[in-house]
Amino acid sequence: MNTPDTIVKLMRQQALEIFKAGLKAVDPIEAIYRHVKVMDEAIVINDQRLDLMSYERIFVVGAGKAVAPMAKALEGLLDERITKGVIVVKEGHGLPLKQVKICEGGHPVPDEGGVRGTEEILSVAEEAGEKDLVICLISGGGSALLIAPSVGISLKDKQEATKLLLACGATIHELNTIRKHLSRSKGGRLAQAAYPATVISLILSDVVGDDLDVIGSGPTVPDSSTFQETEQILKRYGIWDQLAVSIRDHIQKGVRGEIEDTPKSEAAAFQRCSSVMVGTNLQAMLAASSEAERLGYRPLILSTKVEGEAREVAKVHAAIAKEILSSGNPISAPACILFGGETTVTLQGDGKGGRNQEYALASALALEGQDNVVVLSGGTDGTDGPTDAAGAIADGATVDRARHKGIDPGEYLRRNDSYNFFKQLDDLVITGPTRTNVMDIYMFLIQNEKATQS
Repeated sequence: MNTPDTIVKLMRQQALEIFKAGLKAVDPIEAIYRHVKVMDEAIVINDQRLDLMSYERIFVVGAGKAVAPMAKALEGLLDERITKGVIVVKEGHGLPLKQVKICEGGHPVPDEGGVRGTEEILSVAEEAGEKDLVICLISGGGSALLIAPSVGISLKDKQEATKLLLACGATIHELNTIRKHLSRSKGGRLAQAAYPATVISLILSDVVGDDLDVIGSGPTVPDSSTFQETEQILKRYGIWDQLAVSIRDHIQKGVRGEIEDTPKSEAAAFQRCSSVMVGTNLQAMLAASSEAERLGYRPLILSTKVEGEAREVAKVHAAIAKEILSSGNPISAPACILFGGETTVTLQGDGKGGRNQEYALASALALEGQDNVVVLSGGTDGTDGPTDAAGAIADGATVDRARHKGIDPGEYLRRNDSYNFFKQLDDLVITGPTRTNVMDIYMFLIQNEKATQS
């Protein structure tokens, strides 16, 4: 006979298996091989066929947490046809490559390594001519790593602005609107630098809605946002007056039309640019769903577009899990409820954590006392905030276990200290760098009472 403790232990193991299945489905190397083929002296990307003999040189550039394996796959396909390449990855996310140079930079706060790498990328782009092909690799993290501050703005000023934005609760769309207007590489400017070369972007999406102009802050696509929107966002979150004078002056010059805005769709450079999405959160969700079904659960993907404050979103999702337990709606147990997306955290305390760990802690509080429920929240990149964890796992007894150890869950949530909360319970989900990034996976496993009686 299964006891509640043994069934929850099994459910925890299964949750990790489901999470790993989702990660495997968005492996960047496999993603490139699915979408890119080289045959008969042509490179075929989905339904687009490019004659390799018509290009004098092929350059590879890119930025993001997942672009090293993407570049490795391209080297496997094109080998010595690649003339030169430079990519910027997060520290610790590199791989041995032959033709493509790897530069490492800081994330989520940019650093000098990112600046040096981006300057090299811009140099390669500017070298490309009309008879050259530039393949641009973009994945999550590209916004922080592709760092080339606008003229007159120092790296330190951008670092401080990034810290303010990360702490204020701004969405990734808002954050990247601002990044694009403080950059010489983002918001379509990399495409401008490469013009008149042909530019093909291969993209692994880490943003809700898979908007091309938001992923990596859209370095090779038109930007619809404006300096006016940038100023409005900063003032709406109450951080305008905390920004460096150089940043405020730059934005106000843009508002007055003294500085050219980011390039729009009519710009000539975009006539020679195209983009292909090679990996999305939905692909991870579908794979996770299949694994859950294999393990005996009824899977249900409720959304891949989750946004909002992590602790508030967690309450809503936990309420759905409790509804399944009490009424069998919207699906009966054994069930696996899956959500994808990217929440935010408005920092109010001095603790350590990330949005996934905060989500898991808020879920644990909401599920207190519930039997046969497990929640796992994890970032597909393997890192959650400034921590070494991808996320955390919890169940209906997590709060009780913590209190028996003298740990107050509510206090840790108030201080945004979810990392230290779960570390003491040995409930952090640690994968190491996954070298992929398609936002987050939020999962609830729900068993029925019969599971403990079998």
